[in-house]
Amino acid sequence: MDRPLADEIRPRTLDEVVGQEHILGKGGLLRRIIEGGRVPNLIFYGPSGTGKTTVANIIAERTQRTLYKLNATTAGVSDIQNVIASVDTLLSPNGVLLYLDEIQYFNKKQQQTLLEYIENGKISLIASTTENPYFYVYNAILSRSTVFEFKALTPASVVPAVERAMRIMGERSGLPWEAEEGVAAHIASACGGDVRKAVNSVELLFYGAREDAGGKLRLSLEDAKLISQRSAMRYDRDGDSHYDTVSALMKSMRGSDPDAALHYLARLLEAGDLTGACRRILCSASEDIGLAYPLAVPIVKACVDSALQLGLPEAQLPLSEAVILLATWPKSNTACMAIGKARADVKAGKAGPIPRELQNVHADGTGFEREQGYKYPHDFPHRWVEQQYLPDNLVGVQYYEYGDNKTEQAARRYWEEIKGDRIANS
Repeated sequence: MDRPLADEIRPRTLDEVVGQEHILGKGGLLRRIIEGGRVPNLIFYGPSGTGKTTVANIIAERTQRTLYKLNATTAGVSDIQNVIASVDTLLSPNGVLLYLDEIQYFNKKQQQTLLEYIENGKISLIASTTENPYFYVYNAILSRSTVFEFKALTPASVVPAVERAMRIMGERSGLPWEAEEGVAAHIASACGGDVRKAVNSVELLFYGAREDAGGKLRLSLEDAKLISQRSAMRYDRDGDSHYDTVSALMKSMRGSDPDAALHYLARLLEAGDLTGACRRILCSASEDIGLAYPLAVPIVKACVDSALQLGLPEAQLPLSEAVILLATWPKSNTACMAIGKARADVKAGKAGPIPRELQNVHADGTGFEREQGYKYPHDFPHRWVEQQYLPDNLVGVQYYEYGDNKTEQAARRYWEEIKGDRIANS
């Protein structure tokens, strides 16, 4: 039975590892640590298929330690205890290197089981995770480990792995073969920076290849596109990919880049995350456009309502309209900043008694016989009269500052004529 292609093609030395130049290139910190022969407890963080397991294998071989592999999705405390039992035995003469994949699935008790042994050096831990370790790994483990981030690979760095996989599959088949122009480049581009996905695509491409009249296998670009469709998507509705994508969507709209905003909207829609896209778009209308164009809220709300009624794929039409409008409209965050300042004061306990003039008149009773004294603005010229609205301890506090867009400046000019210096000097 043939070995899985992804295992056969796995690099055996650091020089064979593709990508990760920032930590494994000449002079890279992780490379220097590995070449020094003394490996601390490590946490590898990054997308799947970027070399985390491969580097752990290389470290075990270079340090001549016994490598144990556990996956936190299936392993438990008993599995950890079995590894610990091999410490200081003939099974592990040079110590134990434990590779714990998907550590984020271990609970606190399971992670704490390792502490005593990684502290005394009897076990060297290499944990890997596709999620942000600072959110998912407990502090006791983090404080005893060094975190290295593995980044998604570029298509150019994946091409050599794809070409090597093709050669190996060609040798396995025992038949002559030929790939159409662009096949390797397409697979490398469509894998989303995941070498394992790329190699698996090559394997499937060979299994489904047609033989021509001369007995040669033909690897077509059309088949490569079918095999690798949607494989470039990295998305998890509960993980970092979700939050990174919705964050990028909102920041692109805020940054007035409609093309980038459409790109991240497309990612969300391709993943079927209609709700995530709608929430960010609705929020941006108030947070980033705000008072620069107050009608943004009802217009965007109408687009979102239409999208939710239509469902995918038609939902892309009103959402595209909303995203382009938000990215190209003038921006103002004055409302956002104003409520933030107000809430900060309330949280800090700056919330004195409500002025008597503003209290509910229906609360009048024994002890409150005096006239309330509220001045009804509509009874005065320009429907405004000066009176105290803030509590005594906050008189003079200013939360809202007019933005420099034409809508807010028009409002400012209007109130300058009525309120005079109070607005002019704000």
